[in-house]
Amino acid sequence: MLLQTQLKALLQDGARGAERHDARHLQRSWRKFAAFAYVVEQYGYRYDGLSPLSPQGSPNPYFAFRRMPDAAERAARTAARYPDALDGGPLPGMRPGGHRLRPLPEARRDVDLLHARIMVDYSRTHRRRGLIALLLIPLVLLIPLSQTGFSGPALLVCAAVWLFFAGLWALGLLIARRRHRKYGEMLRAAGITWPRT
Repeated sequence: MLLQTQLKALLQDGARGAERHDARHLQRSWRKFAAFAYVVEQYGYRYDGLSPLSPQGSPNPYFAFRRMPDAAERAARTAARYPDALDGGPLPGMRPGGHRLRPLPEARRDVDLLHARIMVDYSRTHRRRGLIALLLIPLVLLIPLSQTGFSGPALLVCAAVWLFFAGLWALGLLIARRRHRKYGEMLRAAGITWPRT
């Protein structure tokens, strides 16, 4: 159902001639979202990175899809070949059946490269997202402290809670950097410079 909703929103933007379509990752996995990005491309919108709509540090950012010069022709051609796409029918480049965002062998490389771009972009959001949370945690901890008093043991518990979340943020940052490096190398090996800015 989410897939149909996202496709309908895309086709509405396409019919209006919108230069940019913004979408959030609503699929079960990032690979499925990359497959969705491949489908979107068949309707005339190319993946363009993080959307300016996204608040800085958002855990669920918007991603931008930029209208291609031949978008109207692409959309018409795809709609003619896949008339039941919005009603649960086959999607361009995807296997038919229950899980509709499984790439066919001929589309797999393109989907993998889209996945790498998306992961590079998403990994860039972790640092700010975690810092915002680390700054908010002490403010949230003031609530129980105001009830129990600012005693030594209460302050130690709050410090331990903050250190726990700081450790989680540091681990997440390490994972995000590794992910950025891994997918960045994959894109460079394919001759793709990403991100463009």
